Amino acid sequence: MTSPKRYDRIAFVASPGAEAQAALAQLTALYGNHDPDDADVVVALGGDGLMLQTLHRHMRSGKPIYGMHRGTVGFLMNEFSTVDLHARLAAARETVIHPLLMRATDVHGVVHLHHAINEVSLFRQSHQAARLRILIDEHQRMAELIADGIMVATPAGSTAYNLSAQGPILPINAALLALTPISAFRPRRWRGALLPNTAYVVIEVLEGDKRPVAAVADHDEARDVRRVEVLSDKTISMRMLFDPGHSLEERILSEQFNY
Repeated sequence: MTSPKRYDRIAFVASPGAEAQAALAQLTALYGNHDPDDADVVVALGGDGLMLQTLHRHMRSGKPIYGMHRGTVGFLMNEFSTVDLHARLAAARETVIHPLLMRATDVHGVVHLHHAINEVSLFRQSHQAARLRILIDEHQRMAELIADGIMVATPAGSTAYNLSAQGPILPINAALLALTPISAFRPRRWRGALLPNTAYVVIEVLEGDKRPVAAVADHDEARDVRRVEVLSDKTISMRMLFDPGHSLEERILSEQFNY
């Protein structure tokens, strides 16, 4: 039988909102607040935006991240409580996720490298729709997509912008990525595709001078791109902690039955 993990040294981070800052003061008084470099676990107090920032900041550290909801949207967060935090952390279930790596080349030939935990998106920059060519594993799959844009979403991000764009919800442990168009005009009825998470996705921008396109990896943007390459970066593993019965797997499953 495996003994529960101990997370004695806790690093708290909080969003600037009053609710999150009050929670930070309470928890620091009860449990102390270690430097993240010396901590066993990082506890994020806020909403999903803060959780994404925290995951990005500690992406290569290997430290587990546990969120408590003190913000607006809290899909990635656990319920807030100041009671017996050490026991909650010891009992938490761990979910491992891998980010996407975006390699975007702009009109000047400059290469922009960014990671995304939720999705990599391409958007039109002007009033004119984007014209895009899609290649998967170096094979052309769509010669022309005319749309406001397109995104590649991870399972962790499938319930975020991807879902708002009518993309599929993916179980967190599914070895899949969602390729989802944004307001497709032609082919009008194309709803996207499910790809293996080993896929190498290339999106080429057609008529980029006339129809400029931006590429965004979570919050990092590159403008006037001509070619965007996306793949799942298996060299990085991020550990998220969730209370039993409220795991990310359970939340994503439940979301599929909400109307």
